[in-house]
Amino acid sequence: MQIDVLGILDVRVNGVSVAPTAPKPRQVLALLALHADQVVPVSALIDELWAGRPPRSARTTLQTYVLQLRDLITLALEKGTPAAEPASPPRRSAKDVLVTSPGGYMLVSGGGTSDVREFEQLAGLGYRAADAGDFQGASRLLREALDLWTGSAFADVQTGAQLEMEAQRLEESRLCALDQRIEADLRLGRHRELLSELTVLTRRYRAHENLHAQFMLALHRSGRRGEALDVYHRLRSTLVRDLGLEPSARLRRLQQSILMAAPETPLAAEQQRPATVPVPSARAGSGRPSHVN
Repeated sequence: MQIDVLGILDVRVNGVSVAPTAPKPRQVLALLALHADQVVPVSALIDELWAGRPPRSARTTLQTYVLQLRDLITLALEKGTPAAEPASPPRRSAKDVLVTSPGGYMLVSGGGTSDVREFEQLAGLGYRAADAGDFQGASRLLREALDLWTGSAFADVQTGAQLEMEAQRLEESRLCALDQRIEADLRLGRHRELLSELTVLTRRYRAHENLHAQFMLALHRSGRRGEALDVYHRLRSTLVRDLGLEPSARLRRLQQSILMAAPETPLAAEQQRPATVPVPSARAGSGRPSHVN
């Protein structure tokens, strides 16, 4: 089984897509796929589908959606599996792939791939490489992790409360990996190569302190001191106007160091570890919010 949720939902059995087009069954498949090889309680599925206001027929309707998914799985198994020989083991059935368990349902991946699991594994290796001072390896691994994303998680799925929460969690994990990959690239002296990317990112995440700090540092190291200070002032205006907050002490120190034309000196002590405050998910964050809009 191949499971992709970091973008458009796609679940393939024997190379054949089993993702339905109808919104509700697609929602059910998305939640099962995200938690592949784990039992998803019926109550969680009902809450996802009807947001705490289920109809009286909720369980029966959910069973109908499960049957629809099993029909698609059956077609995929028949299309992708050659005729069995007398001595061969019995074929899997749709009920072996989408299992009914006490209190819930489970999608059995059969040792297949999941883009979420691959992303988390690569990102974890990248973080460990950065902690060990291998910024070349960290940049490569985190770039590979981020390349798995083809859009927002569950981009084409109608999301209820649970999938929306999971989508936000995954987005924060992506931002954390992106933040640490940029940090590794800065350590490798790639400040000029980062300018166009950080221009786009700071426009998209107008209150994200880490990205703005990295942009300021990249601009200043590229000989664009005035623009680096402009980035600080734009961020401060956004934070004060939208959140009623001043920039963090770390960012104010960075601004002062750029004014003094020596940004590396005051940051050196902090950059013994990545000098960012990553979104608290896969990596530990600080007590101050990262101000992601």
